[in-house]
Amino acid sequence: MTSWLGRVLEVEVGPVAHGGHCVARADGRVVFVRHALPGERVRVEVTEDNGGSFCRGDAVEVLSAAEARVEPPCPLAVPGGCGGCDWQHATPPYQRELKAAVVAEQLRRLAGIERDVVVEALEGGPLDWRSRVRLVAGQDGRAGLRAHHSHRVVPLEKCPIAVPGALDDVLARRWRPGTELEVTSDGDGTRHVRELSTVRGKVRARQLSGGVAVQHAAGRDWRLDAHGFWQVHPAAAPTLAAVVADWAEAPAGGSAWDLYAGVGLFASVLASQVGASGRVLAVESGRRAVSDGERNLADLPQVSWQAGRVEHVLEAAEKPVDVVVLDPPRKGAGKAVVESIVAGSPDRIVYVACDPAALARDLATFASHGYSLTDLRAFDAFPMTHHVECVALLS
Repeated sequence: MTSWLGRVLEVEVGPVAHGGHCVARADGRVVFVRHALPGERVRVEVTEDNGGSFCRGDAVEVLSAAEARVEPPCPLAVPGGCGGCDWQHATPPYQRELKAAVVAEQLRRLAGIERDVVVEALEGGPLDWRSRVRLVAGQDGRAGLRAHHSHRVVPLEKCPIAVPGALDDVLARRWRPGTELEVTSDGDGTRHVRELSTVRGKVRARQLSGGVAVQHAAGRDWRLDAHGFWQVHPAAAPTLAAVVADWAEAPAGGSAWDLYAGVGLFASVLASQVGASGRVLAVESGRRAVSDGERNLADLPQVSWQAGRVEHVLEAAEKPVDVVVLDPPRKGAGKAVVESIVAGSPDRIVYVACDPAALARDLATFASHGYSLTDLRAFDAFPMTHHVECVALLS
């Protein structure tokens, strides 16, 4: 088959798909189109074609625009520009509708679950929310973000979705080409910057400012590694902790597992429910996170920590368990972890997910063991991008 790379096609844009693009068709092939909206007619330049039944492209000209189309707030959120955002060309309410459609489609296709989905906005609006940014220096030494599906660095003057002021000093200076920079703005507004460089194949980290972040959620103050895991949107951690508190219903004196626990945000919620006579097992593979978690929850002796892979730790865990909360990485929990959870015979499972496809696959596995989806909430924890945070309740 002759490659379509660089070819310009005129297409009618179809439904949204998972990943920040929409589906169109041309000459019997599927074209995944970025920078378009459902119902539009656009000219698409093919940017990626590996043969087969589909290719990828950017909408370089809009011939018939959707009502929800707006001018992107960032001049780099265009074809060939920065790859950090997906939906700046849509109104925020319509972005949430697109994300809801994606979640519903993934549940239907991968788990056989028919469900209406509403994506809820978080406090703070669609801009100025991103508290953690990873930049890279281009050949000219200027820091920026990579273009979509590319190693090319797009230099930044500012980023409208980042916390105001967080990137100013980093973007103002020149860096050694290839240097990566992790910038975190914590709950007190303190900025933390770490430089990552590769020397003879080894990554070396150098803390340029800060290092220990302070965050606030679930009625507690948290001190943790500034570049370890914490929710990126400032309102996400408090919101998710509140949902877990509503849905977990861990009984007083009972037992609970917090899996992929990070520094123990959800473990603290579960500990307050089971009380001093209950038990909470927090499992986390990152040893620095475990150390931070033990320090932050030192006043809760009912919480015990285990460092390691979830499925391995649960082999020796005390069973049965009343409630399980899990917040796995983007790839999801997977069959082995789901089966380890099911072996504990929990009455309720609260699953926090940052990828709807991974969530749907795991829900299908849970269903094969008799657990059904009881409730679902979805949150726009990453405005302007295609990412969405979901919380599912299983019983």
